[in-house]
Amino acid sequence: MSRELFEHYLRDESRRGPAADGAFTGAAGGAACGDLSRVSLVLDKGRIAAVTFDAEGCGATRAATAAAAELVEGETVTEAARIGTDDLDEAVGGLTPAKRHAAQLAADALHRALASAAASDLRLVPDASHGTADRERVLVAMSGGVDSAVAALLERERGADVLAVTLKLWADPETDGAKACCSPEAVLGARAVAHSLGIPHLTLDLEQEFRRRVVAAFLDGYGAGATPNPCIVCNGEVRIAAMVDLADRLGAERLVTGHYARIVDDGKGPLLAAADDRGKDQSYMLAALPTGLLERVRFPLTELTKPQVREIAARHDLAVAEKPESQDLCFLAGQGKERFLRRHAGLAARDGAVLDRGGRTIGRHRGHHNFTVGQRRGIGVSAPEPLYVLATDATANTVTVGTRAELATRRVRIRDAVLHRDGAGVDAVKLRYRAEPVAATVVAGGAGRHTELELELGESFDAASPGQAAVLLCGEAIVGHGIIVQAI
Repeated sequence: MSRELFEHYLRDESRRGPAADGAFTGAAGGAACGDLSRVSLVLDKGRIAAVTFDAEGCGATRAATAAAAELVEGETVTEAARIGTDDLDEAVGGLTPAKRHAAQLAADALHRALASAAASDLRLVPDASHGTADRERVLVAMSGGVDSAVAALLERERGADVLAVTLKLWADPETDGAKACCSPEAVLGARAVAHSLGIPHLTLDLEQEFRRRVVAAFLDGYGAGATPNPCIVCNGEVRIAAMVDLADRLGAERLVTGHYARIVDDGKGPLLAAADDRGKDQSYMLAALPTGLLERVRFPLTELTKPQVREIAARHDLAVAEKPESQDLCFLAGQGKERFLRRHAGLAARDGAVLDRGGRTIGRHRGHHNFTVGQRRGIGVSAPEPLYVLATDATANTVTVGTRAELATRRVRIRDAVLHRDGAGVDAVKLRYRAEPVAATVVAGGAGRHTELELELGESFDAASPGQAAVLLCGEAIVGHGIIVQAI
């Protein structure tokens, strides 16, 4: 440890003081020793024109916070976004392992101030700062997992000027943040990966919007007896558009993500299509993305398989090369759907009747919200042949069951439908994330928005579940989407 550097920053009071009017402020604290760090930034045309700070606790925290303020003053937002724990540790001359938390606190305070700026509507780079013909600037959505990390790596290797952003969508003490892709823990992990690649990292906090538009719709859907797919709403209405807007304010031409999907052009403009690795394809989850945004988005993993992605990560010694994939919705991680619905929607266990197709009671259940159309396990009723959930009734709290033959349908009604092309061109529909497309035609519908549409299926389909997305296809291209209301 360089005592001279440490003492310099420990005594530096030149930027210590309250936040200026209009400043973007970030604070961090709560470490075992009770230390607190605060950094406030005044921006002028994408540059940090002034910085103030404050710190409480041990000398290491005061020194690291003063160093953060000095390092970023006069820098652009993107250069400040490169600074992390290691940089502040080095700036103060090297901290002992027991004191390294001080550099972490100061880095967190700085990045929370930058996140506050990212959430504003300000342009975050000088007017002349943008990509050039030979070096395009891109913003990479980094979740902290291997896919987005490799996407960033590939963009850097092709010569792009790469910036990174991580969304903070959910914070809940009951959620396992280590398993969620948008938790505070995920933000820290993604920042560490970005900095290990020499890439500036920003956080965009959309938690309030996520709660209002995604989680609330999820809760309402289950309360009404449907099985909603929140990822469709999140990608289509919240995440991607917000990151494209941030890309604009950072002078980035495109948003890059680690999704497994493809963009095709049918001569009338860009459309989504499945990635080469059909086992990992995520185009279904992106189906509600407005086609106008596709011109701004790139998917570098389109032609790669998951093993190939992990091999690239391992070859470049990325810490996330073998990181397990998240297997649950981000806000359910670590607590499960039943517990989440009980805590946030008041959907507790409630005795109700299990009915057959004729309306006769043949068993009991503990809440309609625990069942989805097509479900076979957990019904709790013995019968000569397997029973499946045919329908749920939220008002009566009943679950209707029947045979697989009774479950099958050849006609599906969807609501809130969007057709990017004339409905006459639809030749297939995908009715579940992991289901194969089924031949289908739209009964009637031109391009545009429709309150309701009906689909005729070319073959019987089991388990068209209300609340799930119906993704409409013309050949390989996604040409529309809607939400399943019912199988007819």
